[in-house]
Amino acid sequence: MEMVRRFPLIVLIALTALVSAVPVRAQSDDERYNIMTPEPWLPPKYKSPRGSTEHVVIPRPAPALSPPAAVPPPLYVPQTGRLLPNVPALAPSGPNGSETSQDRAARCANQAGVYGQAAGDRGAYIGSCINQ
Repeated sequence: MEMVRRFPLIVLIALTALVSAVPVRAQSDDERYNIMTPEPWLPPKYKSPRGSTEHVVIPRPAPALSPPAAVPPPLYVPQTGRLLPNVPALAPSGPNGSETSQDRAARCANQAGVYGQAAGDRGAYIGSCINQ
């Protein structure tokens, strides 16, 4: 009776060993997804016609820009009694390269930092530079 109970267990173990020993068939490249194939929803790539007579057209150079805005005259600082030169605007953003009020304010703040103590009171220097 004991043998009858063990028989299904022995058969199950034998089948498991037999199934695990059988080699698994590998998939071929045609059966699985290939990342090198183009996506079906994308349009086909452009193919240039052979023997085309079209040539590359090089655009004309842009017209020369107008000369930069003139640098304002030197600024007299009454607190120090010095005459400090104005720095030209680096990138004037006004029409035809003119200096806007924002450009002038940035230039004057930069000059106040460059000249430091020679400019005297920083706020007064910036104000007189902007209003020049």
